[in-house]
Amino acid sequence: MATKQGMCRNCGSLVMFDDRDELCECVFCNCVFPSAEAAELLANPDGHEFKNEKFEKQEGTKHYYSNPVMPDVVEKAVQRDKVSKTQTDSAKLKPNEFEISPNDVKAPKKLVIGMIAGLVAVVAIIMAIALPLYFSRKSLKEAITADFDTIYATSSNVSYSDFEFKQANIYGLSCQFVKLGLSEDIEEADAQALYFNYAKLRADKRGEDSGKVEMYIYTPDKIFFVNEDGVTTDVQTPVEILPVTETTK
Repeated sequence: MATKQGMCRNCGSLVMFDDRDELCECVFCNCVFPSAEAAELLANPDGHEFKNEKFEKQEGTKHYYSNPVMPDVVEKAVQRDKVSKTQTDSAKLKPNEFEISPNDVKAPKKLVIGMIAGLVAVVAIIMAIALPLYFSRKSLKEAITADFDTIYATSSNVSYSDFEFKQANIYGLSCQFVKLGLSEDIEEADAQALYFNYAKLRADKRGEDSGKVEMYIYTPDKIFFVNEDGVTTDVQTPVEILPVTETTK
């Protein structure tokens, strides 16, 4: 069971009823009418005409909830009854005193200002950390890309200048990952030489030890994975089209 509020369709007074009861009863004018209509009228009383007719008290089952309510609510209900009885046909019903408006639940101004200031501070901290990292990585990648062809200068007999194409994709926060696409096959020794040359180039551009570097090399027949532990041939990774960041003939 739940107690609901509504508005009397006859006099405009507040009515209290059990949500299981299809009818409600006004304790001021004794009007008995559908509970659903009372709830709808409380939610939107505009345009409704209160006739203020007189009804005799019905004997038998009551259709109102008799638990005590707050005195100020009763006082407002009585005042509404007086106002509705004296209004003219052209008068408009006053706004519902029992409805909670957005203004009643507004957050304090200081709280709103504090929340906005806190949000701005968090965004500022994130930007202060992220922007330097972004520009540092961008600058390092540009420096490596400018001299990237130097990694192909190995001591093997492979002539990279004769390859139809060479593709490279450098990524990672410190450019520690690189993918190469070559149009010709190479040996494991060549793959390892490319790895060490790139690691050295990256260390030179960073001005410090290169740290851990990982390199994938895609050739027509093989896929090499190279890191500080050595070379792995024909690794089981999806063959993909590399985004081109540097292509040389």
